[in-house]
Amino acid sequence: MSTTETVAGAAGEASQKGMPQLNFATWPNQVFWLLVALVILYIVMTKIAMPRIASVLADRKGKIGGDLAAAEELKSKAKAAEKAYNLALEQARVEAAKIIVATKAEIQKDLNAAMADADAQIAAKAAESEKRIAEIRAGAEQAVAEVARDTAGALVAALGGTADDAAIADAVAVRLKG
Repeated sequence: MSTTETVAGAAGEASQKGMPQLNFATWPNQVFWLLVALVILYIVMTKIAMPRIASVLADRKGKIGGDLAAAEELKSKAKAAEKAYNLALEQARVEAAKIIVATKAEIQKDLNAAMADADAQIAAKAAESEKRIAEIRAGAEQAVAEVARDTAGALVAALGGTADDAAIADAVAVRLKG
């Protein structure tokens, strides 16, 4: 037999049998190897792959849970810090209000004392000024009376009369009084 015949004969046999996957004679062998492959795949998945995936998921869940717990703790600390801050702020406002009231009272006290001193100084200067004005007025009245007496005496003498000093003084005093 030649090689051409062998190749042709093999091709003829294959065409008679059809596809090997569809050949019912080889199905039990194919089913056996399919089951062996599935069992090996199942064992590999359950013993190696799934435990690793489960451990990664458990670690991830634990880390997320821990992070959430830490976040809750920090949130509660932040709320506590905010309460403490608001309390301290309120206390500072109350203290500031007390300081303002005390400062206003002190300033008012100092202002009242300064006003009392100023009033006393003004009253003293007013009394001194009134005294000086009274002295000036008295001096002015004397000067006016003297000038009036001199003028009246000069007028009487200019008109040709004789000036009586007592009469002129009485006339000037009556005129100055009103």
